[in-house]
Amino acid sequence: MKITRRSLLGTLTSGAVAGVFGLPNLTLAQAKQVQAGIVVKIGGIPWFNAMEMGIKKESQALKANAWMIGPTQADAAQQVRAIEDLIARKVDVIGVVPNDAAALEPVLGKAKAAGIKVISHESPNQKNNDWDFELTTVEAYGEQHMDLLAKEMKEEGKYIVYVGSLTVPLHNAWADAAIAYQKKKYPKMEMLGDRFGVAESLDDSIKTTQDQLRAHPDLKGILTFGSQGPIGAAKVLDDRGKAKSIVLVGGFSPGQGIKYVKSGVIRGGYIWNPLIAGQVFVQLATLLAAGKEITDGMELVEVGPVKVFPDKRLIQAQKLESLDKENIQRLADLGL
Repeated sequence: MKITRRSLLGTLTSGAVAGVFGLPNLTLAQAKQVQAGIVVKIGGIPWFNAMEMGIKKESQALKANAWMIGPTQADAAQQVRAIEDLIARKVDVIGVVPNDAAALEPVLGKAKAAGIKVISHESPNQKNNDWDFELTTVEAYGEQHMDLLAKEMKEEGKYIVYVGSLTVPLHNAWADAAIAYQKKKYPKMEMLGDRFGVAESLDDSIKTTQDQLRAHPDLKGILTFGSQGPIGAAKVLDDRGKAKSIVLVGGFSPGQGIKYVKSGVIRGGYIWNPLIAGQVFVQLATLLAAGKEITDGMELVEVGPVKVFPDKRLIQAQKLESLDKENIQRLADLGL
C-alpha cells in the first residue's frame, strides 16, 4: 500500500464519516482533527529543532494538530510530566523519543489505558507502546559507523565510545552492535574501558574528551552515538590540534557540525533525517487515530516501503544519510 498525503487526508475524513471514531453521523466539516503531542528528549538542540520542523510541515499538509514538547534537560522525569499532561488533555496520540525507556513504561501504560495511541521512536523494545518506528536497523547503523572508524584508523589502535546516556536503549544497542562487529572484523582495534553516557550534552562531551586525552595519550579513535558527542569531541580535538592523529566518527546535526566535517576534524558519520522522522510521527498518528491497520510493505511519504513486524510492534525503514564532505552542505541547507 502506497501512502500519499492525499490518501492520508482521505483516510481521516472518510474514516470519520464512516464511523471510525464511533460517531456515524459526522459530516466532512465535522471530522475530528487529530490531536497528537510528541515528547522528545530535549528541546532547543538542532536535531530536535529539525524534527519539530517535520512535525509542523506534515501537520499542515495533513490538517492535523500535532506539536512537539521538548524538555529543558535530557531527563526522563520531565518526559513523564509532559506525557501526564497530554493524558489529561485527552489527545488522540502520544509520540515519544525516550530518554529512559523503562522509566516511561508506567506513564505510557496509563496513556494506553486511557485509549490513547502511543508511538515511540529510537526505542525499538519500548514497552506499553502501540508501535515503534525506526529509519535504520540497529545492526546497520552500528556497523556502518564502525566500518568508517576502522577505515580511518587503518584498522588498528585504541578507541573510546560515547552514547547519549547509559539508559537510552537505542544508543546502547548501536554501541553493542558496533563493538561486537569490531571484535569480529577488526581484531587489531581495541576499545578502552566502558562506554561514556555523555553524548546528549555538549559540556559533558567536551569534559570527557579532555579527560580521555589526558588519560590515554595513545588514543586513536572516538566513536559517538548521540548528537552532541561529535560536536563536543570535535571542539577539543580542534583546540588541541589532534584532528589528524585521532579519528572522530559519529552522527550529529549537519548544521552544527558542518565546519568540523569540512575541516576534517569529524571524519564522517551517518544519520537519518530527523525532519523526516517528525513527518513520520504525524503520518502514523493520522493512520492510528483513524483506526487504520499498519501493514507490511506500506509506503510512507518521504520514506518509501517499510517492513512491519507486528510481534515486535516495529515499523522498520532503512533511510540513512552520509555525513561526508560531499553531502553535508546539502543537509545543512535543509535546515538540519
